[in-house]
Amino acid sequence: MSAFNWGRELQQRYNAIHGSSLAAAITLYGFLALFALLILAVAIIGLIAGGQKGFAKEVVGDLGITGSSANSISKTIQSAQTSHRLGTIIGVLGILWLGSSFALAITHAFNAAWGITGLGMISRGRGLLWLAGFSALALGELLFSFLWSLLPDFLSPLSVLLGLVINSALWFWTSWILPRRKVPWRVVLVPSVIAAALFEILKFIGSFVVPRLVSSSSELYGSLGLVFALLAWLLIIGRLLVYLAVVEAWRGEKGVSD
Repeated sequence: MSAFNWGRELQQRYNAIHGSSLAAAITLYGFLALFALLILAVAIIGLIAGGQKGFAKEVVGDLGITGSSANSISKTIQSAQTSHRLGTIIGVLGILWLGSSFALAITHAFNAAWGITGLGMISRGRGLLWLAGFSALALGELLFSFLWSLLPDFLSPLSVLLGLVINSALWFWTSWILPRRKVPWRVVLVPSVIAAALFEILKFIGSFVVPRLVSSSSELYGSLGLVFALLAWLLIIGRLLVYLAVVEAWRGEKGVSD
């Protein structure tokens, strides 16, 4: 099959399962999960700060932030210092519920690609298991990235390889644990590696594009512009997830000989 015919078939399969709607659902719940994570992070900052006076000013000073943004962050930290217990509870509950809902949105994409139905609350339970594994792998990537930053510059290309390996594990874990189907690991492996490579490319492009997009959007629309920029980035990731599910299901239909 030529590359053109392969791409056309892929797009037809994507359209057949209403891939854009599935990607939009992933984007929405991903954004809400990030919002819950932000609440939890602010609460943890308040818990660490306790009753320390001047902590908010120290944080703002260390970050080098000035103007209205500095005032907003200072007020947020000061509020967190007085209500960190409530914020921690809300943040944890929000992460568990919205995180599992985010996992369900991804599960629906895979199930649609494979033409199968979900398992209700069992799927949500598997979503929590996925969330735990995903968090562990993501934290591992952050830790390794920090450790690699301490090494000499000539070893920096190896960090890209390490990122590819960890991202492949993230994608493999996602497509292995969430959908309701059993397939040979080879069916899952190749699309996971491809998705990880594409995600690394997106990260590289995003390191240049996203800051400019956020800056220009913030200047025009304020905080709302930042939300638009984040939603656009999440939508790209959502579409990538749906395409991964389509490619995986397609390989499953044809077998793994290719």
